[in-house]
Amino acid sequence: MAGRREGSLMRDKGQSLRGSRIAIAIAIGVLLGCVCAFLFPHGFFTPDPPIQSRRLSKSNLQIASSSCESAERINMMKSDIMGLSEKNAELKKHVRELTEKLRLAEQGKDNAQKQFMVLGEQHKAGPFGTVKGLRTNPTVIPDESVNPRLAKILEEVAVGKELIVALANSNVKAMLEVWFTSIKKVGIPNYLVVALDDSIADFCKSNDVPVYKRDPDEGIDSVARTGGNHAVSGLKFRILREFLQLGYSVLLSDVDIVYLQNPFDHLYRDSDVESMTDGHNNMTAYGYNDVFDEPAMGWARYAHTMHIWVYNSGFFYIRPTIPSIELLDRVADRLSRQPNSWDQAVFNEELFFPSHPGYVGLHAARRTMDFYLFMNSKVLFKTVRKDAKLKKLKPVIIHVNYHPDKLPRMKAVVEFFVNGKQDALKSFPDGSDW
Repeated sequence: MAGRREGSLMRDKGQSLRGSRIAIAIAIGVLLGCVCAFLFPHGFFTPDPPIQSRRLSKSNLQIASSSCESAERINMMKSDIMGLSEKNAELKKHVRELTEKLRLAEQGKDNAQKQFMVLGEQHKAGPFGTVKGLRTNPTVIPDESVNPRLAKILEEVAVGKELIVALANSNVKAMLEVWFTSIKKVGIPNYLVVALDDSIADFCKSNDVPVYKRDPDEGIDSVARTGGNHAVSGLKFRILREFLQLGYSVLLSDVDIVYLQNPFDHLYRDSDVESMTDGHNNMTAYGYNDVFDEPAMGWARYAHTMHIWVYNSGFFYIRPTIPSIELLDRVADRLSRQPNSWDQAVFNEELFFPSHPGYVGLHAARRTMDFYLFMNSKVLFKTVRKDAKLKKLKPVIIHVNYHPDKLPRMKAVVEFFVNGKQDALKSFPDGSDW
């Protein structure tokens, strides 16, 4: 038993001795590590100082050379940016032109969706009685490259991007004088005569009337020089296009008109075309339900039809919109292919006829002017001059469109409404003598 205890004690002493040695070795290692860290803070293997300095000098040279290169690159980039800016402006203009061409080309195809893309977001329908459809189309982007000379004239003459425009040749010189005299009397500053011959251009200049003489165009000039009232009237649809392309609203006026007030104070400007009517009362001017009787149909003998008297193509306000320009193009095209057509009839057909098989109608908004303010000569001579109350009205204009003896009636209108001569209109018949 005693031998066993001694052996066990000897093994315990040996194990403790080995543990002490390990602990001592670890302590010595830690101590040596601290000493080395203190004596060699950058490690045992540091790079050669000359090599390090060479690297620094090389990097400094690289920085200096790169700074020179950067200055050159900056100058090159500036010139590139200027070139790109110019190209960008050209591209923007080209994009605008292509956009307008695209709208023209695709008009009539998925029209509602195209209108949504141009005008904004889609909306839910509101409560009953609150929903209103779109009435006013957006105007086109002005393009001065169409006619820079005209653009400069319009910039000086127009007020609020709108003006009165009349076409005239020497055949209507006397009426033209009454026309612009009445405009001056009212004090309307924004009006322009498109002279169709040199004589009218000189006449306007001598009377201090704003005038524009178009560049030579044989297709127009041959009609302008010798054409009668209707022939000259048909030219306006081609000539007005440039005004609209330049972004101006035009109040187109024949010269057989007397101005008594400023018409721009009485326009709504909510439609593509706002025109005076040839109608002479509420029904004929604004439309009515006319019943057609066909007895042979028995129970279905009565058919309801809608009637309205035509717009007068000698006095209308037209805004610079795509539908307006399309209207001018349609009318001008038909008049060139159908030379015996009357421009007023074509004007109304293109403006009113709906789309149907084989024909795509014009999608233009239109408004009829108040026929007592924008008065035709039938209303004046058949109704107004005979009514004591209506005689006290002061129209905006009087258009002597129903009577061939235009000049004497225009002078009589001036005498009655401007000079107060109460019997000035009495001597004329309601209609004409032939």
